[in-house]
Amino acid sequence: MINTENLSFSYLEENTENNTVKEEIILKELNLTIKKGTFTAILGHNGSGKSTLAKHFNAILLPTGGKVYIKNLDTSDKENIFKIRQSAGMVFQNPDNQMVAAIVEDEIAFAPENLGVKSSEIRKRVDECLKIVNMEKFSQSSPSRLSGGQKQRIAIASVLAMNPEILILDEPTAMLDPKGRNEVMATIKKLNKENSITVILITHYMDEAVTADRTIVMNDGKILLDGTPNEVFRNVEQIKSIGLDVPQVTELAFELKKHGINIGNDILTVDECFNALTSFIGGITHA
Repeated sequence: MINTENLSFSYLEENTENNTVKEEIILKELNLTIKKGTFTAILGHNGSGKSTLAKHFNAILLPTGGKVYIKNLDTSDKENIFKIRQSAGMVFQNPDNQMVAAIVEDEIAFAPENLGVKSSEIRKRVDECLKIVNMEKFSQSSPSRLSGGQKQRIAIASVLAMNPEILILDEPTAMLDPKGRNEVMATIKKLNKENSITVILITHYMDEAVTADRTIVMNDGKILLDGTPNEVFRNVEQIKSIGLDVPQVTELAFELKKHGINIGNDILTVDECFNALTSFIGGITHA
């Protein structure tokens, strides 16, 4: 679905005081393949390049070096942009920045209307998308009266109305409370598992990354770690060395190991930690 070949990207910063131009390199020759139907989480501290990378996946940004292909379509070819943005929809951190209509169902209908979709098909898509994000009863509501989590689910529904095969989410839960985060994450997982939508989630929440099929850690414009959540989060010291955290239970297991209590190095959830500790204690008791 997505393939990058030596992808590089840089900005040119002009200093008007001394009339000089400085190149700021954001992405450095990235090679990455994302397969259909997978759920990939991308982590990194501010300035690591993760959001810049995400914006290349639906041609908001274009490479200054290398290539990006979405379903084998070259993003640098202007004739491909329309097809690429139909295939790859993007949801941003602040849902208010994506809201254009006064009524929820009009918001969801906006994109397909602009694509020239027939009225009967638009009605069908609106109803289906509201159902997918569990917001049917808010169809006649004003987006401004919704909670943060509800707004973000409407933003997701608005993108889904274009029938994308790829959903790119740039820190969609960053501005939400725990309830809103849970609502949005449940929606994302449902879209991936039940609708087979390829999901790319940019996040700084470790507990969101552990639910993905694949976790990528970026640092200084490069891919530092890439693998399953278990494979990636085993590297506790390396991850913490670049200013990121690991799931709390993973760090607990790491600290326990330092003190001779080895319950495993692939603990990601509270349940896994509980089971591992119970097994360890049971082993001591029987011994």
